[in-house]
Amino acid sequence: MKIAVCIKQVPDSWAEKKMVGGLLDRANVDAVLNDLDEYAVEEALRIAEAHGGNEEGGANTVTVISMGPERATEAVRKALSMGANDAILISDAVLVGADAVVTAEVLANVIVKGEFDIVICGTESTDARMSVVPAMMSEKLGCAQLTFASKVTVDPGAKKVSITRVTEAGVDEVHGEFPCVISVVEKINEPRYPSFKGIMAAKKKTIDIRDFASTGAEFTKSWSAVVDSAPRPPRAGGVVVTDDGSAGQKLVDFLSEKKLI
Repeated sequence: MKIAVCIKQVPDSWAEKKMVGGLLDRANVDAVLNDLDEYAVEEALRIAEAHGGNEEGGANTVTVISMGPERATEAVRKALSMGANDAILISDAVLVGADAVVTAEVLANVIVKGEFDIVICGTESTDARMSVVPAMMSEKLGCAQLTFASKVTVDPGAKKVSITRVTEAGVDEVHGEFPCVISVVEKINEPRYPSFKGIMAAKKKTIDIRDFASTGAEFTKSWSAVVDSAPRPPRAGGVVVTDDGSAGQKLVDFLSEKKLI
């Protein structure tokens, strides 16, 4: 099997963020591998290991695919240190500020050229929280989308994938054939911590850095943009109620004013 894992480098969740010119300022904050993408990398490695492994000469390969600035190689290296075989990074100035539609278009074109059997993603990125790229990619690829998987079962011989998806209505069993796009939730596994051996091996692994033109994507103009933004206002002081016998009524009035009752 050829397995692709789509990952993203994002600002550290604990970093103070700000918008500059309608774009998130990424240059002046610490950047990390998107937490939710680590589950996708782990699941890809587990699938490969369960069906012949992905070591050199093994039956499977796990390729990490990302779109971002050259700095994103840091996040890519972490995925490689976990055990992925190689990586592709699409890095081009024309893609700065690309929205989900453009991102899905570019990634889908790279995936088509790579002829991958399975594409695995995290449910969403922690910077945008849109959770739409996996579905958009499957539409562009014309293949099945098996999203929000809490369990994945692969049958390479039959070229079939089954997932379990927990919803508000119950538990769904969804099936699809190769090629397909899967997104996994964070409860699916526990991502491995890169070993020292893995970290050293990652330094020697190949990262294929490509520009936008090489992907063959048709457009770079985003369909959405941030028109305006403002810093979150400082937290206001709370309301202090002195209990002179009417505190209960004042509490009811406050909750009613906030439409909480």
